[in-house]
Amino acid sequence: MTEQLLPVNGVELCVETFGDPADPPVLLIHGAAASMDYWETPFCEQLAAGPRYVIRYDHRDTGRSVSYPPGEPAYEGPDLFKDPVGILDALGIERAHLVGLSMGGAIALQIGLDFPDRVRSLTLASTSPLGDDLPPPADRIRESFSSEAPPTDWSDTEAALDQLIADEKLYAGTLPYDEPARRDLLRTMIARTTNLASAVTNHWVLPDDDTPPARPRLGEVKVPVLVLHGTEDPLFPPAHGEALAREIPGAHLVLLPGAGHELPAPTWNVAVPAILAHTTG
Repeated sequence: MTEQLLPVNGVELCVETFGDPADPPVLLIHGAAASMDYWETPFCEQLAAGPRYVIRYDHRDTGRSVSYPPGEPAYEGPDLFKDPVGILDALGIERAHLVGLSMGGAIALQIGLDFPDRVRSLTLASTSPLGDDLPPPADRIRESFSSEAPPTDWSDTEAALDQLIADEKLYAGTLPYDEPARRDLLRTMIARTTNLASAVTNHWVLPDDDTPPARPRLGEVKVPVLVLHGTEDPLFPPAHGEALAREIPGAHLVLLPGAGHELPAPTWNVAVPAILAHTTG
């Protein structure tokens, strides 16, 4: 297991690998404001035992990767979409299986469309093609978008933990939520994050109109696609995953009972075998 700072697209990104570089590479791409820590180490180890060469990384402004002042990211949305390809370049990998969750799924899908020669397969978890024809978020999510809560002091570790836990619970499904384990993981994440205020802020202030919508191009996807989606996803209800699987030629949908907008440990007995089967060959 290694962790290293790599030069990628003119900045430094923190990358960690599991397994043998000779095995099929699987690049994990998490969602907005999420560092590599959210791809939990036991999950990565289960994939590596596949055997797979598993790669996880910190997005810009998360973890140990390049960081900018809160509210002042010196990059744009498309840079986040190009970084995974830059990581493959830095590691000398020609083609990889991409596994993305939420925004990470959108990134993986865009790479599959724009750089198909770099992709062996796509796994899209908690991902949406977006569209007014799809069901809206649950009421509690929409209420959180419009409510004004007191600002969190992100320099206060305990206050930050409380807020991060509250946010996770908001997006969780009906599976048991292991709060002590999540606090341990999030405490580790905070300790290795250069600027937590930047991490929870800067992805959300990026312009949202600088990447064309992918949905009109879903029919162009040529690589094998696995769609993983929680049956209790409060942000993107299951119809979003069903639309992806329906509109991408040959895509395979696996629903995760009880899961929300997440890929928690109770789903791994389904998700890990599905990913390994999908990334064989």
